[in-house]
Amino acid sequence: MIIRTMAYARLGLIGNPSDGYYGKTIAVCFKNFAAQVMLYETPELEIVPGQEDTPTYASMADLNADVALNGYYGGVRLAKATVSRFARTFLADRTLQDLPNFTVRYQTNIPRQVGLAGSSALITATTRALCQFYDVHPDPQTLPTFVLEVETKELGLNAGLQDRVVQVYEGAVYMDFDRHLMEDTGHGRYQAIDPSRLPPLFVAYRTDIAELSTVTHSDLKERFKLGDPAVINGMAQCARLTEQARQLILDGKGADIGPLMDQNFDARRSMCQLDPTNVKMVDIGRKYNAHPKFSGSGGAVVGIDPGDTAYAAMTDEYHAIHCNVFRPEL
Repeated sequence: MIIRTMAYARLGLIGNPSDGYYGKTIAVCFKNFAAQVMLYETPELEIVPGQEDTPTYASMADLNADVALNGYYGGVRLAKATVSRFARTFLADRTLQDLPNFTVRYQTNIPRQVGLAGSSALITATTRALCQFYDVHPDPQTLPTFVLEVETKELGLNAGLQDRVVQVYEGAVYMDFDRHLMEDTGHGRYQAIDPSRLPPLFVAYRTDIAELSTVTHSDLKERFKLGDPAVINGMAQCARLTEQARQLILDGKGADIGPLMDQNFDARRSMCQLDPTNVKMVDIGRKYNAHPKFSGSGGAVVGIDPGDTAYAAMTDEYHAIHCNVFRPEL
């Protein structure tokens, strides 16, 4: 039997980055990009390297271009960390030596390190495949926490729960990471939102830069722990904006959340220094009243589709700074 699973890319619609700081967010998954995993029983356990794990290049220039976009890490380390933690978390009551082995293959078209949650998508898809293979049925509320711990505890990365929650639940999800609930249960309060209530969206992402989200989060995390007023107040504002956006969406006024998205980006900018090339992406969208904000930690923005004429002109400006633009299929 061949098991096939996938997890979609995500957009942080509003509230991020407060998901890692006991805040509130709304995020959506979209079908344009996904990580796919294929797993089947074999005599030995094997993780097959994907395209981004290749050690072979046509030239030094190609190697440098790959490093610039993908860093030094591919998907094998993500799959390996997932398998290891899965065994220790969900198979601890079984004799590992006696369990059937498997081969896992993966492929992904999610652009790397531009804030579309490619790493967590691969971990989520791998976890789904392992659950099917070993007949494990974790609570959906706790599964995002497991995916997060693969990154934070196995790989030492800084990240929040938002990406993993929406990739497990899919669609659009409101998340309340109440501190007491998080400390008591390890998960937040999650509510599905009908994606049809959201305004039409657009996404733009850069093709010539990439940055690990851990670079951004590490500084914020330390300042949050130290009680930096700018970070404490900024995260609280992001949570308030999320609550306001949620109410508008539930009231059938999803098209009115644009100004809240603007405020979300301004709150982020008040907390930390941002890459000017990423800020330029926001500036372009604001010229067309599209209310763009970072979809993750930078490298991509999500905004409200301004309509065909403005969208075409806006797209031309994004192309001029090496950005791809598209309308996501939620």
